[in-house]
Amino acid sequence: MTDAADDAVRRAGPDDAEVVGRLLFDFNTEFESPTPSADEFSARFRRLLDLPDVLVLLSGPADPTGFAYLTLRPTPYGDGPLAQLEELYVRPHLRDRGIGTALLTAALTEVRSRGAIEMHINVDEVDVDTRRFYERHGFVNIEPGEDYRMLCYIQDL
Repeated sequence: MTDAADDAVRRAGPDDAEVVGRLLFDFNTEFESPTPSADEFSARFRRLLDLPDVLVLLSGPADPTGFAYLTLRPTPYGDGPLAQLEELYVRPHLRDRGIGTALLTAALTEVRSRGAIEMHINVDEVDVDTRRFYERHGFVNIEPGEDYRMLCYIQDL
């Protein structure tokens, strides 16, 4: 049995591209999302993991139990970047053991150390458990003083 204390979080490097690609593929497959292959993801992560505005964190020792994938981008609204939590995934049989919290906490620490002023996370409205997870960690979809939710719109290009 794994618990969060055994799941040290570390930053992924280009040598971790294959495991990150596999985890992202597993995540998309679990939620029946259209997905490139694990090999395609791995090839992309080999390039992405060298970029200064891309951060991937892995939990677990030799066989990672989960990952967080973040990007940072400049903004005119502050002196630091905005952080976007693109994906956070924990293997299904290991959920509810603090691994997601460990990844999210490490991600927040890392982006704060890079001067980020805000972190954005997009969550499907129907994904109630995930929404509760982020809300429990202080994230909101209603800005202070407002009475309406923030929404994310997308368009394939």
